Amino acid sequence: ANGDTAKQVSDVEDIINQKPDVILLAPREYEGLAPALEAAKTAGIPVLLIDREAAGVPGEDFMAFVGANFYWEGQTCAQKLVERFGTEEEVNVVQITGTPGSSVADDRQKGFEEELAKYPNFKIIATQNGEFTRSVAQQAMENIIQSKGEEIDAVYGHDDECAIGAVQALKSAGMKPGEDVAVVGIGGFKDACVCIQNGEMDGTVLCSPFFGPTVMDLCEKIVNGETIDTYVENPGYMIDKSNVDDYMPDAF
Repeated sequence: ANGDTAKQVSDVEDIINQKPDVILLAPREYEGLAPALEAAKTAGIPVLLIDREAAGVPGEDFMAFVGANFYWEGQTCAQKLVERFGTEEEVNVVQITGTPGSSVADDRQKGFEEELAKYPNFKIIATQNGEFTRSVAQQAMENIIQSKGEEIDAVYGHDDECAIGAVQALKSAGMKPGEDVAVVGIGGFKDACVCIQNGEMDGTVLCSPFFGPTVMDLCEKIVNGETIDTYVENPGYMIDKSNVDDYMPDAF
């Protein structure tokens, strides 16, 4: 959809005219997809939401959502920082967020912030949008470094692109990511795993992009008239220095 929600709605409407058996949709934003979902419902075409959620009632406005538990991913990143710093010393955290309005960014922010709020020694001192894009995240981090500088103890990126952008900004500022500043992300990207191996990131939570087998199995069930669950989780786990070498052959 070229990063355009209106175009994504139009794309779905075009696809409906081709009369498919099932539509697989990765929503750009949580809000704004209602016209597309309503058009598919009217046409009697089942929709599976993949990787991101959209507003609507599962089982009514769309068949099911297949994806990760984004809230848990945010929680897990917060727990990783607590594991490193403990609960005594004051820790100043920077958050580089993903696309505003996406269910991924919203849930990852909520999970992280609510988990970190359990520990009074942690404080989020800056939050800026990184758009899930390395160059945008790097610029956002550069802006934060200019205003916060040596106050920064840790960075949480809503995905590995955001985390790596932050790593690049820290290095450009003469700071040592992983040593001066802890960095965590989400994804399981190969570049992030290299950063973990190099000691520049503390960890990344795997958010697997490999939906194929699960989704095709669901499509087959739908076509055969079988009932499916309205939420099918794509599970993840923390990748850090303890297991990154074992994970690398599967990194993407």
